[in-house]
Amino acid sequence: MRILFVGDIMGNAGQEILETYLPQLKQKYHPQATVVNGENATRGKGIDRYAYKRLLSAGADVITMGNHTWDNPAIEEFIGEAKKLIRPANFSAGQVPGRGYTLIQINQLKLAVVNLQGRVFMAPSDDPFAIAERLIKHLLKQTKLIVVDFHAETTSEKEAFSWYFDGKVSAVIGTHTHVQTNDARILPQGTAFLSDVGMTGPYDGILGMQRSEVIKRFVNQMPTRFEVDEQGRRGLGACLVDLDDVSGKAKQIRTIQINPDHPFMF
Repeated sequence: MRILFVGDIMGNAGQEILETYLPQLKQKYHPQATVVNGENATRGKGIDRYAYKRLLSAGADVITMGNHTWDNPAIEEFIGEAKKLIRPANFSAGQVPGRGYTLIQINQLKLAVVNLQGRVFMAPSDDPFAIAERLIKHLLKQTKLIVVDFHAETTSEKEAFSWYFDGKVSAVIGTHTHVQTNDARILPQGTAFLSDVGMTGPYDGILGMQRSEVIKRFVNQMPTRFEVDEQGRRGLGACLVDLDDVSGKAKQIRTIQINPDHPFMF
């Protein structure tokens, strides 16, 4: 099974470039499932019903979230019925709406996609290791094909998580920091790992935000309002993971960048 994972969709710019290139990526690579992180889809913070449907129309099969899940209150109106939208499973278990994982049927196989959030330099949440251990034990009764979106700040926490669950999940793909890392690998027991898949949206902003206000904040430390850079050039960050259908172990992981410095080559 081949999985295409697309990194954090940032604002309208991210939605537009996804609409442009996702059909071409599918035509070139033929993934059986496409996972897209959408936690920044609406003006850089959160997601609303319109953006959710737009990402699905662009070709997403599962949409994951992260620390900005609740920043747009509109999500509460539809997350309970949105079967293809998942938020971190370690958000105050039983106290918030939505689900932390989903299972999708692909021909005769089932793929589980799990969303978790780290705790280092992040808002408080339940222990992702403990939650994942229970959840993965449950999912392994249904499928060996398990992909985790681990939404976290530090590389060390992402690496620790992937090593802890090496051989128990098919892939751990990091999101949140918006810069694609150069450490795609397969761990000894068969788990594919990438610290961060990167961002999809503004290429000339600072992590997707307009440069001027971010720079001003660093220079004078005064409060300022960050806005998504919707006018500049754009880029897309993604990765492909090939899994063994029987064992669930990863066979290959490779990164994808599409931007002015890395043009898409069909």
